Amino acid sequence: MVSRRDILKSGPASAAAFAIGGNFLLEGTPARADTPAPPAAGHFHPRGKAPSRHTVAVLKAAREGLPFHDTRDFDEQKRGLIAPMTEMVIAADGGHVAWDMNSFQFLDQQQEFDSIHPSLHRISRLNNNYGLYEVVPGIYQVRGFDLSDISFVRGKTGWIVFDPLVSAETARAAWRLFQAHKGEGLPVSAIIYSHTHGDHWGGVRGIVDEADVRSGKIPIIAPIDFMDFTVSENVYAGNAMNRRLFYQYGLLLKAAPHGYVGQGLGTRVSAGSVGLIAPTRFVREPIEEFEVDGVRMVFQNTPNTEAPREMNTWIPDLKALWMAENVTATLHNIYTLRGAQVRDPLAWSKYISEALYRFGLQAEVMFASHHWPRWGNARIQEILRGQRDLYANMNNQVLHLANQGVTINEIHNVYEVPKSLQARWDCRGYHGSPQHNARGVIQRYLGFWDCNPATLIPLSPSDSAPLYVEMMGGSAKIIARGRALHDEGKYMLAVEIVNKLVQAEPQNTEAKELLADIFEQIGYQQENPGLRNSFLNGAYELRSGISQGEKVSSSSPDVIRAMTTELFLNFLGIRMDSRKAEGLRFTINLVTPDNGEKFIIELDNATLTNIAGFQAEKPDLTLTINRSDLEQTMMGTKTLAAQIADGTAKVTGDVSILAKLAATMIDFDPRFEVMPGTAAKAKEVVAADGFEAVPEKIIAE
Repeated sequence: MVSRRDILKSGPASAAAFAIGGNFLLEGTPARADTPAPPAAGHFHPRGKAPSRHTVAVLKAAREGLPFHDTRDFDEQKRGLIAPMTEMVIAADGGHVAWDMNSFQFLDQQQEFDSIHPSLHRISRLNNNYGLYEVVPGIYQVRGFDLSDISFVRGKTGWIVFDPLVSAETARAAWRLFQAHKGEGLPVSAIIYSHTHGDHWGGVRGIVDEADVRSGKIPIIAPIDFMDFTVSENVYAGNAMNRRLFYQYGLLLKAAPHGYVGQGLGTRVSAGSVGLIAPTRFVREPIEEFEVDGVRMVFQNTPNTEAPREMNTWIPDLKALWMAENVTATLHNIYTLRGAQVRDPLAWSKYISEALYRFGLQAEVMFASHHWPRWGNARIQEILRGQRDLYANMNNQVLHLANQGVTINEIHNVYEVPKSLQARWDCRGYHGSPQHNARGVIQRYLGFWDCNPATLIPLSPSDSAPLYVEMMGGSAKIIARGRALHDEGKYMLAVEIVNKLVQAEPQNTEAKELLADIFEQIGYQQENPGLRNSFLNGAYELRSGISQGEKVSSSSPDVIRAMTTELFLNFLGIRMDSRKAEGLRFTINLVTPDNGEKFIIELDNATLTNIAGFQAEKPDLTLTINRSDLEQTMMGTKTLAAQIADGTAKVTGDVSILAKLAATMIDFDPRFEVMPGTAAKAKEVVAADGFEAVPEKIIAE
């Protein structure tokens, strides 16, 4: 009988398994101690280190095990180029830089780097395509202007736009380039949002006027429930997600060989103006066919795949299949490092299979919202079948192992993508990784607990770490042993003990510097950009503390207006500090006459709740305000107190309740401490009004 320990021992541990499977390290290799590395020449951080000889060996082994003989992606990436973009920098309307392709030119200047995984270097070079491309006559893409692509399909009267990027400025620049070469001066005739993530709708105001949408001249089409999920995913845990983005997206890292080299899906997220115009037509049925500006389109709803709401599109007369972000040139996220509900890989696989058999057997071109198209039916079927099997295998085999006792804290060291899929570039982990996705599958089905009672209600790291430090003989012994493990290339073992010391002694500079050095080497070795960025960003903060980092205009008025009143009230319940609400009890009737909504809001048991469609018989306060005016308070442009004072809002009852409720609200700090001892350099948080909605940066994925 095979035991769980036998399964663990049989996990991918060899150099060959790393090279194809993407494991972190060659920990078992004997090595003599290295002399501590000096700062690296050209490193963006003054205390940054060069790759160790162990890291160089890992990357060399990876290169030798990867399928570099398969160059079809480079052929497909170049196909159909009409015009490269000559302006490498796109200015933002606010005066800063929205997009800078100059910073990624180093990727094309040499064949390999000792600080970049060769597979990650390869996808980053592929993402350096910056221009206008023909997909087939009548379909065009502008690629390399943002994390995502923008696509144009010829309609009867104009151009149907699929997924208008993140920012108005980059979408506008893409539209200008397109019009200069292929647009024929025709207008935008329709827009399709494939799904709810911000890099697929945020640039809409760069290419259309809202008045044309509201008049019905330009329809915007999206999957059912698009608005609810677009806003809610950015609100309830928005502050935490945006803090975690510093790690997944490496927001503090400079684009450089030792730092940020790309995001896998594209180079990075643009830093322009994010807008949202609500859709005017929703695809409600699982399969729905209708004409868009004279073009027959068949929409396939695929909920809870890459996004909570997403849809593929088949254009039968062009034999063109749009796979949104469900099939691109990478293994995607099942669990995303920024934090989100874990996706359903089995359902994802089945939707890909349905697309294959409904459309893919006929398709002659397949394109998507990231990367480049695939041409020819055989190639399309190859990609669809491989991606289908990738997600199905991850779901089924992780659960196969879990049913034999492999836990969430072990699965990433045991599960392997099948060898046949490892050898395919489109199944490599450029956005999701096999390691964190495998853990995500177990989280989806079994949750965080590994079933060992010792881990069920663990102490916080800061509480348990001092005992570890004491039992290991104190900080000096830990640093000495940690440095020896570092010098031997046993970085994951070094993390185990040095992290305990940093948790116990957050102000121990020597420990933090050593942990930063360890993180840095682990980061260099990663194929997956999210893993690389997370380790390098951790190293940065350990060395320099928390800084502001790059900042996209975050509180988009469009997004705040798109929040339902119920979502806004739910968010207030999250923003409220229950400790400040102990002993308070009241009931508020909220009425918004312009849209006919009514709510009961109750504070009791230090908990704020609301229910739509009801009114209390004897409320402590009734607040009547038009929803359009409430939005001014939600956006922070006019306080609720000011609206009451000037008569915009009407109140009856105990108006002092509002001040008491506002006093329970706290302002979330988008730079909260992740690594111990790094918070000293954080700036003061600007206080928000008690009833302001703060959805933070819109999440792109």
